[in-house]
Amino acid sequence: MNEKIAVRPNSKESGVYCIVGAGPAGLSMARSLESKGIPFHIFEKHSNVGGIWDIDNPGSPMYESAHFISSKYLSNYVDFPMPEDYPDYPSNRQILAYHRAFAKEYDLYKHIRFNTSVRSIEKKGSKWSVTLENGETALYEGVICASGITWSPNVPKFPGQDTFRGEILHSVKYKELSLFRGKRVLIVGAGNSGCDIACDAGVAADQAFISVRRGYYFIPKHILGMPADVFGDGAHWIPNWFSQWVFGIILKFLVGDLTKLGLRAPDHKIFETHPILNDQLIHNLRHGDVIAKGDIARLDEEYVEFQDGSREKIDLIVLATGYHWSIPYMNETYFEWKNGRPELYLTLFNRNYENLYALGYMETDGGAYKMFDEMANLISSYIEAKRNGDASAEKFERLIRSDRPLLNGGIKYLNTGRHSVYVNQVAFKKYRSKIQKKMGWPELKTGQFESLKKRNEFTKPGELVGAKV
Repeated sequence: MNEKIAVRPNSKESGVYCIVGAGPAGLSMARSLESKGIPFHIFEKHSNVGGIWDIDNPGSPMYESAHFISSKYLSNYVDFPMPEDYPDYPSNRQILAYHRAFAKEYDLYKHIRFNTSVRSIEKKGSKWSVTLENGETALYEGVICASGITWSPNVPKFPGQDTFRGEILHSVKYKELSLFRGKRVLIVGAGNSGCDIACDAGVAADQAFISVRRGYYFIPKHILGMPADVFGDGAHWIPNWFSQWVFGIILKFLVGDLTKLGLRAPDHKIFETHPILNDQLIHNLRHGDVIAKGDIARLDEEYVEFQDGSREKIDLIVLATGYHWSIPYMNETYFEWKNGRPELYLTLFNRNYENLYALGYMETDGGAYKMFDEMANLISSYIEAKRNGDASAEKFERLIRSDRPLLNGGIKYLNTGRHSVYVNQVAFKKYRSKIQKKMGWPELKTGQFESLKKRNEFTKPGELVGAKV
C-alpha cells in the first residue's frame, strides 16, 4: 500500500479528486491536475501504470506482436516526445516503457495506490463516495473515470455454435502466435487488432482465414516514405470532403482493387469509419497465407459456413469483435448511454451530475495522447475556475447542460455504436480551443510542465519502471 494516499474509512477528502485508472488517460489527467495544484488520488487495480499496454495486466487485450497504429511523431504526451531511437511505429513494450517513464519523470507514482480496485462510486450530497474492494470508503470532491474502453469483450453467438467441435475465444485472450501452430484458424473482424492477429495466423497456422462483414479502406502505414498520419497531418488545411476525394484516389493507386483478394468493396467514403492502418494483411492475402471470407452464416460441427455458401474446416475461431464500453464501478444511471456509449459534453463532462468526468471515452482519427492532454487541461481548467469562484465556471456549466456541437468535421460517420461518439480531431480541437478562449482559460504551452519533472533519464526500452508501494 502507498501510505501517502491511504484512504481512511468514512473519511472526507475535502477538495481532493479521485481518478480511476493509471493508464494513458489517467496519467494525463494526473499531470494536468498536479500542474494546477489540485489535489487528487489515483486508484489502479493493477500493480503498475500503463493500462492496456501491459500485457501482464489481467484483462488487457495486448498481444506480443502489437504495435502502435499511429506514429510516434504525433502520438506523444505534450512536452514528452518519444525517444529518437524508437521506430516510426513503436512496439507494445516500447509504449509501455514510455508510459512508465512519463509517470516517473513527472513524479506521479506517489499519487497512485496500486493493486486497488474500486468497487463502487455513489453521489453523497455534494460529494462522491468511493468504496474500494476491501471496503474502505472516502468522500471526494469529484471523480474522473479514466479506466478505459477495452476491458469487456463483445462475444457474439452464431447459429449452430453448440455443435461446433473447435475452439472459440475472444481476441482479448490471444497473446502470441504459437497458439495457431498446426491449426486452421478463422479470425472474425477486420479492425486493426483483427488484421494484426490474422497476420500472425498467416505466419503460424496451417491455413488462416479472416471473416469480414463489410468493405473497409486499408491505409498503408507509410505514404511516400512518411508515416500515414504525418502525411495526412500536413493536409489539415484542406476541407475534409476534398481530403476524402484525394485520399480515395491515392489509395486506389497505392493499394489497388481489394475485391480481387476476396474483400468486399467499401459501402462508404474513406474516413467515414475508423481507419485501418495495415498493409501487412494485404501482403498475406496476396500470397494466400490469409484467405478473405464473408460474414458467417452458421457453424456446423467441424465447419464454418459463410453467407456465400462456402464452407471451411476450422479448428480455432478468434473473435476480434471489439468491446462493450462500461464503467462497472458506477451504476449506469449516472451516465446517459446511447448505442452503448456514454453521452457526455465534449466526451468529457457529465451533463447531469456535477464533478463527474470521463477521459478516454471516445474514439478519434489520430493519436490520442496529445488529445488527452488537451482534454485534461479543459477539465482541470474548469475545476480550477470553480475552486477560485471564477465566473467562467458558471458560464461553462451552462454549456455543459445545453451545448451539443457536431464534432465530425463534416464527415458522415457510419451509424454504428462505435462511431456514435467518434470525433474528428481537427474539428474537436477547433471547437475546444474556441470554448477555452471564451472562458479565458489558457491553452497548453510548451514547457508548461517543466517544473514537475524529476529530470530522470528516460527509461530504456525493456526497462519497465516498477512501482514503489
